[in-house]
Amino acid sequence: MPASTTSARLLSGLLIGAGVAHFAAPRQFDAIVPRSLPGSPRTWTHLSGVTEIAVGAAIAVPRTRRLGALAAAGLFTALFPANVKMAYDWRDRPTPLRAAALARLPLQAPLVLWALRVRRAGQSGS
Repeated sequence: MPASTTSARLLSGLLIGAGVAHFAAPRQFDAIVPRSLPGSPRTWTHLSGVTEIAVGAAIAVPRTRRLGALAAAGLFTALFPANVKMAYDWRDRPTPLRAAALARLPLQAPLVLWALRVRRAGQSGS
């Protein structure tokens, strides 16, 4: 199996797993929804979970991989404000939790770059 296929499958699995987690343990995601968004945090948690599952599924299918990977890059970028909110909200938590929240911030860039690499490597119809 080519490395690009393995990378796409891993990215797909990451997104689908994260999407499922939005339904299995929604409270942790509700807590990082920016309050400036209209409506219920749970609605945003479920919408982002469905989006992650759909984007992960698109990456899993070779025919839609390029579009799915581009959507993943956009999704990772769009979710950055939630990670900023989490880091801010956790500023008074114990050091390991605070460090984990802060570590999420620079991890967004490699996720975006990973998605863009999968997009470049994806072949329509392969």
